[in-house]
Amino acid sequence: MGKVVLYGSVSVDGFIADENDQPGPLFDWLTSGAVPLDESGVLKVSQPSYDYTRRYWDQIGVTIAGRRVFDLTDGWDGKPPSGIDHVVVVTHRSAPEGWDSAAPFHFVDGVEAAVAKAQELAGDRIVEVAAGDVGGQVLAAGLVDEVRMDVAPVVFGSGKRYFGSVDAQHLLDDPDVVQGDRVLHLRYPVRR
Repeated sequence: MGKVVLYGSVSVDGFIADENDQPGPLFDWLTSGAVPLDESGVLKVSQPSYDYTRRYWDQIGVTIAGRRVFDLTDGWDGKPPSGIDHVVVVTHRSAPEGWDSAAPFHFVDGVEAAVAKAQELAGDRIVEVAAGDVGGQVLAAGLVDEVRMDVAPVVFGSGKRYFGSVDAQHLLDDPDVVQGDRVLHLRYPVRR
């Protein structure tokens, strides 16, 4: 089984979006460099960010996200983002009416079921869990192996929290740190 990684871009004060679900300048680092991150030509980062991010993205097999993120992105038009093979959506509701059942999206109830399905689909590749409420639930369930944060130099003051509503202490090991332009990449192994 591959690692389960909680991941997201985050403000210095711990938010992944403002109160209106807008990420503001959190993703500026993805378009402020000179090195193309993917074939779209839209994402361009610094060389240190490319080396860190591209290596990570190439290892992801499945992303787990909540229904809120799925709805906000319109289900990525049925195509998993960033070349990922599958998306597992944690939801108490079924797929949207008219949803293409051939799209590589899997709707499951509960984070334990989501991680099990994602690991089955990912094999030895990484299972990425989107930061936020679902990510916090997966961490609280003891299913996260690593926390990755792309910390942007912005303070929101309020908004959607990186760890959602986690209300218990979780110990992380010392981070690996990579400095990019307009971003600090942090990777923390989770203590078991």
